[in-house]
Amino acid sequence: MDKRKGFIPSEIKISNAASKGFLTGFTLVELLVVIAIIAILMAILMPALNRVKEQGKRVVCLNNLRQLMLAWSVYADENDDKLVRGDTGEYDSIHADEIPWVLKDYRTNDMDKKRNAILDGALFPFCNNIELYKCPTGYPGELRTYSIVDAMNCAALPDCGPGVVMIKKRMKITYPASRIVFIDDGGAGDVHMGSWTNYTDQPRWLDPPPVRHGEGTNVSYADGRSEYWKWKDPRTIKWGLKMKVGRKEEEAYQPGNEDIRMAQKGAWGPKAGNWQ
Repeated sequence: MDKRKGFIPSEIKISNAASKGFLTGFTLVELLVVIAIIAILMAILMPALNRVKEQGKRVVCLNNLRQLMLAWSVYADENDDKLVRGDTGEYDSIHADEIPWVLKDYRTNDMDKKRNAILDGALFPFCNNIELYKCPTGYPGELRTYSIVDAMNCAALPDCGPGVVMIKKRMKITYPASRIVFIDDGGAGDVHMGSWTNYTDQPRWLDPPPVRHGEGTNVSYADGRSEYWKWKDPRTIKWGLKMKVGRKEEEAYQPGNEDIRMAQKGAWGPKAGNWQ
């Protein structure tokens, strides 16, 4: 006797619905709507995520500058208050007895030379972690992104302007809370020069304003702290972001730019930047 079970009509309907369950998924239109919503959310969230990422790099950079400032101060403590030589390059008659804080490391792609420029510098015994010499935003192939401003025992260009005072002793630094020492240099693919230079008496950039962090850069002060400088004048940012080959010197002249005044006073002291 055949005992196979028979199905009543209601069971057949349920069975058919179950067997066709895969047909109840998203339609093409619904999938496109979901993808569009995800794309909109990503467009909203990505700038915020990028800002968070940049802020994290900025904090690391500020810490690097604090470590370099500590080494800079210890060097002065152990050398009768004398400042480490602030520019880089070869020995010369002006600084015949001084080793620069880092040796010449620009205009070369030789990574060993770049590394040895830091290792053989006068500051490395006091700050012997090579990672601290570079901002996290640095370009591939860079080992150093920081520079010392001209006033701190460098060899300034003769045309920087009146009031150029080269400080060689820490005790000679007036208003240390407002005088910068290190700056996170570079930005738009520039090589690093010996020191960061600017004028004292005119609203004009000499070295370009660094724009590494958003629309600003990080600096450290002679009192040991580090701080983020946000540029306020759009001309500063435009000039700083231009590649070197695309710059026009007349664009460096920016009357009324308070960023220039702030940078000049920070580098040279309160007597600088008093142009109208």
